[in-house]
Amino acid sequence: MSTETEGPARRGRVRGVLGKVVIDTRPLRIREYRRLWVSTVVTAVGSQLTAVAVPKQVYDLTGSSGYVGLTGAVGLVPLLVFGLWGGAIADAIDRRKVMLYSNLGVAVTSGLLWLQAFTGLESVAVVLVLLGLQQAFVAVNMPARSAAVARVVPPELLPPANALSFTTFTFGMVFGPLLAGSLIPVLGLSTLYMIDTVALFVAFTSVWFLPPIAPSAGSSRKAGLRDIADGFRYLSLKKLLLVSFLVDIIAMVAGMPRALFPEMAERTFGDPPGGGAALGWLYAAIPIGSAVFGLFSGAFARIRRQGAVITVSIIGWGLAMAAFGLTGSLLLAVIFLAIGGGADLISAVHRSSMLQTEATDEMRGRMQGVFTVVVAGGPRIADLVHGWGAAATSTAIAATAGGVLVVVLTVATVAWLPSFWRFRFTPEAVETTRS
Repeated sequence: MSTETEGPARRGRVRGVLGKVVIDTRPLRIREYRRLWVSTVVTAVGSQLTAVAVPKQVYDLTGSSGYVGLTGAVGLVPLLVFGLWGGAIADAIDRRKVMLYSNLGVAVTSGLLWLQAFTGLESVAVVLVLLGLQQAFVAVNMPARSAAVARVVPPELLPPANALSFTTFTFGMVFGPLLAGSLIPVLGLSTLYMIDTVALFVAFTSVWFLPPIAPSAGSSRKAGLRDIADGFRYLSLKKLLLVSFLVDIIAMVAGMPRALFPEMAERTFGDPPGGGAALGWLYAAIPIGSAVFGLFSGAFARIRRQGAVITVSIIGWGLAMAAFGLTGSLLLAVIFLAIGGGADLISAVHRSSMLQTEATDEMRGRMQGVFTVVVAGGPRIADLVHGWGAAATSTAIAATAGGVLVVVLTVATVAWLPSFWRFRFTPEAVETTRS
């Protein structure tokens, strides 16, 4: 081969390899998905500003970590209740309209949070009420947004579209708090709420230009308790989806050691009593790992053996959390947590694709609602389980035992339904559920 042709050929091979490894951006060529993705990008970072501002303001007003902990409970209850109801709404009403109205509700509540901070109202009750109201709108928005993906991209691009969405959200979790921490001393806490409000109106504009995403012909036009119950009955019959939710609950409840980070940062990794770098690294490690794995999601998003990938990923998460509990090195702890974050991203991408493949369009919103409840509720239950477990034993035992339990329960659950392990993603299956 001549020198003139050898160079271009080598570059072509490199591009071919990279194209199979780095994140697949083909869904962004689709105008409708691109608009949906842009709105996700903007809200992913903006929402993290409010996520930092609310507990910081509550602590400034009360000086109590107990009140700060209360913000978690205030945010959780609306997510659980309205996540399920929001899924039923997404199956009964045009999903574009659901996203528009709920996005507008989130923007208005964020604006009200800015107003109370800017005017110096200094009322914890007002902050908590506005937070709960905002999370209710968020819970309605999430199932409609997720269920809309299967209607705007071709079936073969569902896994890479989900990889793009989850990676974007993860980057928001990493850079949003960093941005918030740097802006508070310069612009003040109230400005975080204002930036989030502006970002939400930008996202509203992006969703506005989406085409209508009307319910399919067989969908119910109601969103009551009976319709929510129908969703649970449907889930009980769809064993593959049921197992996908069960293994995620196992991973999050038994294996999420987040509640142990403050104690481990000080007693295991040597932070001073007031807090230090170790605590920040522990909290950042999981989303950093997810973000890095997301950038190279081309290596796993194309895999068709979704059941096997989900199973191996969750076992990998459990092993990483067990190793985290055993190490006394901060560097190794961050590495193990990051590996766990990457495994969690892989699992989330394929679980979401499996849901969109297996659920019919008239049930997809309700299944996404259950997905929202599992994702939101699992880590918060884990905080309770790991906190009390560490108090009874030690942080090392709680984290390690939790990771081992993830492995054991995941293997047992998949053994109960071997067809889950054998499940393969097929674009043709999605075609049969699209309206």
